[in-house]
Amino acid sequence: MSVRPKIPPVARTLLGLAFLVFGLNFFLRFLPEPSPPPDAAAFAGALFAGKIFAVIKPIEIVAGLALLGNRFVPLALTLLAPIEIGILLFHVVFEPSGMPVILVLIGLSIYLAWAYRAAFAPLLRARVEPAARDVVATQTVTA
Repeated sequence: MSVRPKIPPVARTLLGLAFLVFGLNFFLRFLPEPSPPPDAAAFAGALFAGKIFAVIKPIEIVAGLALLGNRFVPLALTLLAPIEIGILLFHVVFEPSGMPVILVLIGLSIYLAWAYRAAFAPLLRARVEPAARDVVATQTVTA
């Protein structure tokens, strides 16, 4: 029996757990958080005051649950991608010590995007026409 078919579920579970735990930690504060450098604290404070975390953290939780439940995996990966880029940029600019964790998470996401590449293929077409069925449904409603 090959190990290869087991890799996507393991990667999906690890990524889902990470975003579920970090998302819940924002609300429940169960993980210790070291004091960030002043610039990082100011930036994070602005995100907190601007309610950005109040939008991002629930998305992380829902996407983490979707990954853990093996439901809407391509959608979860799509929602998490810009969040991961933001986290990566935060660590590049303010807190390089956190780079290993986000690099692992991005690596898991890239691997999963490759594993689910058939679901993403339609998004990468340069030109797509609406399905004829959609046009007929629109005409029926307006008639």
